[in-house]
Amino acid sequence: MVRTASTMLPLGTQAPAFDLPECTGGNYSLEQAQGAKALLVMFICNHCPYVKFVADQLKRLADDYADKGVAVVAISSNDADAYPDDSPEAMAAEKAARGYAFPYLFDADQSVAQAYAAACTPDFFLFDADQKLAYRGQLDSARPSGDLPVTGEDLRAAIDAVLSGEAIAEPQKASLGCNIKWKPGNEPQYFNPAGVS
Repeated sequence: MVRTASTMLPLGTQAPAFDLPECTGGNYSLEQAQGAKALLVMFICNHCPYVKFVADQLKRLADDYADKGVAVVAISSNDADAYPDDSPEAMAAEKAARGYAFPYLFDADQSVAQAYAAACTPDFFLFDADQKLAYRGQLDSARPSGDLPVTGEDLRAAIDAVLSGEAIAEPQKASLGCNIKWKPGNEPQYFNPAGVS
């Protein structure tokens, strides 16, 4: 495990297109989120302790905003050959066990993670109604090694601001988690193998 921070993609970036297989069948594309008041793209996986630590909150957050016009999608970009716990079959089992109602997509060639400059799990990207990046950063300040409760307060505040047309509080703090498990030779230039101290 390499402790890694999100890259903090520039605000205002247009959401990169994707069309990926959903772990329980079919595909889901960025176009299917057109018309949403906000779009939350989460890069997660099954085996990461940081994701496991916040998984219950991810479900609650998505459920809480489901009827408020917020589209939520999760993407796993890990190398499933090297990490079979992150295979599409395992993703489907995880989705069922966690009760995730949102699409859980598999980015087999890791091109979508690279397009978003995703670096860690979890990594969060919140877009406004025009699918322009409004927030990227942490769910909240809780970490597996700490004693703070997982509330999702940073991300929830950002979603609430987007929905109400208000400015999102600064500074936006980077998410922190395990590095995305890149396939050999597929590591993007922005990946920092030294991690974060």
